[in-house]
Amino acid sequence: MGFDNEKYIRIQSEHIKERIAQFGNKLYLELGGKLFDDYHASRVLPGFQPDSKLAMLTQLRDTLEIVIVISALDIEKNKVRQDLGITYDEDVLRLREEFMQRGFLVSSVVITHYNGQKSADAYRQRLERLGITTYYHYTIEGYPHNVELIDSEEGYGKNDFVQTTRPLVVVTAPGPGSGKMAVCLSQLYNEHARGREAGYAKFETFPVWNLPLKHPVNIAYEAATADLNDVNMIDPFHLEAYGKTAINYNRDIEIFPVLDALFTGIYGHNPYKSPTDMGVNMVGFCITDDAVCCEASKQEIIRRYYNALNDFALGTGTEQEVNKIALLFKQVGINSAYRKVTVAAKERREQSLGVAASAIELHDGTIITAQASDLLGSSAALLLNATKHLAGIDHAVKLIPQEMLTPIQHTKIAYLRGKNPRLHTDEVLIALSVLSLHDENCRRTLEALPELAGCQVHSTVMLSEVDRKIFRKLGIDLTCDPVRK
Repeated sequence: MGFDNEKYIRIQSEHIKERIAQFGNKLYLELGGKLFDDYHASRVLPGFQPDSKLAMLTQLRDTLEIVIVISALDIEKNKVRQDLGITYDEDVLRLREEFMQRGFLVSSVVITHYNGQKSADAYRQRLERLGITTYYHYTIEGYPHNVELIDSEEGYGKNDFVQTTRPLVVVTAPGPGSGKMAVCLSQLYNEHARGREAGYAKFETFPVWNLPLKHPVNIAYEAATADLNDVNMIDPFHLEAYGKTAINYNRDIEIFPVLDALFTGIYGHNPYKSPTDMGVNMVGFCITDDAVCCEASKQEIIRRYYNALNDFALGTGTEQEVNKIALLFKQVGINSAYRKVTVAAKERREQSLGVAASAIELHDGTIITAQASDLLGSSAALLLNATKHLAGIDHAVKLIPQEMLTPIQHTKIAYLRGKNPRLHTDEVLIALSVLSLHDENCRRTLEALPELAGCQVHSTVMLSEVDRKIFRKLGIDLTCDPVRK
């Protein structure tokens, strides 16, 4: 544990309340990152709870509404949330449902970067059939540098005005680069055009403004946004205004002149002297063990590297993303071999003469390996080996009898028209569940599954989506070599 979550909830909520009071009756709060399911933060800041932000905002629930933003560009390319394995357009619906179940008002969805994409039109029609109010915000030529055009009727004035009714409007999205800030600034412009004043603030966890520029936690953020080519930078506006170093990133620094011009146009002055001033992030004050967070961040950078390699191999990513993260390795003094399970899995593959292999590192540092066989894929075998170890069951004990495996394989090939007779992780777990009714070892093995949460796994081949989902549900951090089975 390297992070004090209770302290974070306390001081972060207090700071947000102060910012709300600063702007009176209307504040647009851009939520960078994820409102819940913030697994990146929980991985690089061990102790951070994925729903911490939501826990804070719950106390303001009756005074806030949520607007969800999605980019038409992400709709068009079916962009996927890597941590959940679902597309951004599906995640909008998931987020909306999750918010509503927790008693939050979700007033609308805004489709940004719109310039007539048919996929965006189809998505809007789908949302409206579900009774979800949807707006378009258009691509603005020369954005974000063409301030004169942006701050005009042909810029933000061309966008749909998002109707809101509550004092606090939280603007969120499935992931970065969706256009949340532009939605907030567009609303400020259009509120002013209607004779109303509103404020803006930014609630974003990364980069952490009061950590060093090259701190592994901040470098991990660059790795996580390699597809956006985000670059952490010293905030020049903050340095000039206060003579103090603060860390921000290129998109916020680039957009600050726009915000400065907009605030000046609305209020006659800008209440913020720097992009860092816009933020309300208190994460850096809640790190209790810097060494733990540094180590966790290095592991995250390597995981992001393998994700980029896999995406590139599948044609969904670019070589530029891979190369950028490889350069980040040098900034924190690591390489892929720093991840112990990567080395262990590859050694097992070499020992088995090229057979697919995998490895897991348990919380006590124990590393367990497995390889594919005629009966089991390497990931399914690894789950069995790891849970048997945790349950204190001898490795030689066979939990699933051959007479049970054979008919499952037959069904997969003969009836389901599969090509791979090996059992996946979900099929192994189902078999164990059935056997656990009468077999003590199977029951103990299943009961050990929660102990795998937070463990590290590497596979020498890219796993099926079925296996990936099982690892995600178990809370296991997975990497794979970019090798197809």
